[in-house]
Amino acid sequence: MTKTAIITGSGRGIGEGIAYRLAENDYAIAVADINFVSAKKVAENLKQQGALAKAYQLDVANRNEVFDLVSEVIKEFGELAIFVNNAGVAFIDSFVDSNPSDVERLLDVNLKGTYWGIQAAAKQFQKQGHGGRIINAASLAGVEASALQSAYSASKFAIRGLTQAAAKELAKDKITVNAYDPGVVRTPLRDAIDQKTAAIKGLSVEKQKESVLKEIALGREVTPKDVAEVVSWLSSPSANYITGQSILVDGGMRYQ
Repeated sequence: MTKTAIITGSGRGIGEGIAYRLAENDYAIAVADINFVSAKKVAENLKQQGALAKAYQLDVANRNEVFDLVSEVIKEFGELAIFVNNAGVAFIDSFVDSNPSDVERLLDVNLKGTYWGIQAAAKQFQKQGHGGRIINAASLAGVEASALQSAYSASKFAIRGLTQAAAKELAKDKITVNAYDPGVVRTPLRDAIDQKTAAIKGLSVEKQKESVLKEIALGREVTPKDVAEVVSWLSSPSANYITGQSILVDGGMRYQ
């Protein structure tokens, strides 16, 4: 039976890195992203490398779409092994000036989207009857809140809470639930964050990047591959006894 990984938000950035890494572990990859063009490109690249892969368009904020995705993937590949709730959005603004529509959309995608992903994956794993892995995207901002990212920080703190609650409830079904907490990852999303933060602080973008880099003990930003290696480990037999945990992948910015 083919073992399959669903990765939301895998059309670019961290999710794309996770897709390539899990393909190396011989998983069939469901590349799910709101941008179908990007998802299709990643799926085609994976297939050219010899992996089983298919692209799916998905807005994780829509619960029905998340459940339909799982059903479609099962029809295509047969069985689910891993569900990675990676999709997320962010915006930069002061707390008091944050636009209500931006806040609502962020919470719909980051928090509710993760909630629906956990639900859909857990129900499928329960149906299959022999466990599974759910892995969620939290953040360093969910360990220590970031200024100018109030809604994002709140959503990531909440995802760590969802991870713990789900882990406690689903352990009886041999379903593990964990999360990864990336620090500063150089993706298009991070570029946008640096540009907006620099503008608000009255700095150049380069000065903004330099100031953040000084906070990282290992002296470099996180790469999607760094995060993907953690997800690969959490997906492996080596992590059979790990559940309810959120693992910092930040090069030593914060310690807990």
